[in-house]
Amino acid sequence: MLAARDPAGASSGASARANGVGAPIAWGECDPPGEDLQCAQIRVPLDWDRPNGRTIRLALARHLASKPDERIGTMFINPGGPGDSGVSLVQRLGGLLDTWGGGRFDVVSWDPRGTNASTRVKCFHSQRSESRFWAGVSVPTTRAESESFARTVAAIARRCGEVSGWLLPHVSTADTARDLDHLRALMGEEKLTYLGLSYGTYLGQTYANMFPDRIRAMLLNSVLDPTKYSKGAEARAVGFAASADEVYDQFLSLCEGAGPERCALAGGRHTAAERFKRLSRRLKRAPIPSPGVQPPLSSTQKLTYGDMIISQNAAVAGPDMWPENAANVAAALRGNGSRLEGVAAASQAPASWAKTMVTSAITCADAPAKRSLSAWPQVIRRFKNASRLKGNLVGWGAWAPCAAWPVRGEDNYRGPWTVTTPNPILLINQRYDPQTGYANAVHVEQLLGNAVLLTQEGYGHPAAEDPSMCVDEAMTAYLVDLITPPPATVCQSNHLPFDPEFGQ
Repeated sequence: MLAARDPAGASSGASARANGVGAPIAWGECDPPGEDLQCAQIRVPLDWDRPNGRTIRLALARHLASKPDERIGTMFINPGGPGDSGVSLVQRLGGLLDTWGGGRFDVVSWDPRGTNASTRVKCFHSQRSESRFWAGVSVPTTRAESESFARTVAAIARRCGEVSGWLLPHVSTADTARDLDHLRALMGEEKLTYLGLSYGTYLGQTYANMFPDRIRAMLLNSVLDPTKYSKGAEARAVGFAASADEVYDQFLSLCEGAGPERCALAGGRHTAAERFKRLSRRLKRAPIPSPGVQPPLSSTQKLTYGDMIISQNAAVAGPDMWPENAANVAAALRGNGSRLEGVAAASQAPASWAKTMVTSAITCADAPAKRSLSAWPQVIRRFKNASRLKGNLVGWGAWAPCAAWPVRGEDNYRGPWTVTTPNPILLINQRYDPQTGYANAVHVEQLLGNAVLLTQEGYGHPAAEDPSMCVDEAMTAYLVDLITPPPATVCQSNHLPFDPEFGQ
């Protein structure tokens, strides 16, 4: 674990200019271009301990403030993942992000080191070989499948080390926090204004504990518990899964309350929960035909129990998808699992597995696994006990790669997490979030010495999936004027899931 350093200061001087670190950002047109959008690339040290050494590339995007005459400064945002593209976020949703800041901030994000258009982690020398490696690979459910998948995980971890071994020790969240502080300085900001979503809340908490005196405002939405995340891959995976079953039960309960006109699983002699149990029992006996699944090469054209669970894990995070998901489950009960299998196949396509390995590079650098991959029977069982919906998936997708990972992060930060910042940190969390459970935010409010939790009585992940005017107004008041809501404030969502106007 490392003490805070000043990466911006470390990159100053002639030596920094010689390797491109610290040069002014040369903003230009994005590809594709967009109104009020600018893009750029900068160089940062591979290792902030060696600021004059090898450098890597960071891709940036900026949405200019819609009220430039009232501009306060720059608001930085991380969309989560870890490994999601900040450049893509700003290009797609720059206008929305601008409204969150009241139009008074240039909104800047970046593709974190190791990801996307920045210098990225690679496990293959060509996309063709990567697609060939992952073709037909799916999350295992039987012992034979699990043994085969464990060998696949060991092989991919070895390949990642062979191709990107020079980069893997330097993609931890602490490395990215130093990049963020460097960006703050390059943008001429004395203090940081930051918005973190999901994993972006872990990046925010890491930055706050490393650089507590450099924060103007920090808004953390859909909060990760840093004590679990940084303890190790096992605790981290359990934390990812812990709230999923409760939220899925809410999906079934709200479906039942909405009635058959709005939810295809409701009505009749059986409840929605009973119908889901019936489908689960049926799939445990045998797969259901799934003709015409697209893309066909990613599927066996049969819906298995494991694929059904993967489809439900994908759907539960987005309450706007709940009516469609209920219709897909009802179709499977009638003997056609095509739509559910299509969701599962997309989640297990080669591109999805490739993204999983980039995520693993970051999380494994942050905190490695404590158990070896050979212990998978006991460890996976623990995860399944934590969540019937998500346990198997996070076990093989989030824990197993770290159990086989070839290197350790050189510059990670693993606590303490109890900093008191001069200005308060605003935390926002849904009551029913399947990925960053509400208990996380409650704990983080207790950990931090100066934080306020705003609860949204809503569903899904992240909170923006369930719109709330109350939350939007609180976000803007905080980011613009540093006004936090009173302690224990609860915001309602605009509409309930299954309401025809949901999402508005």
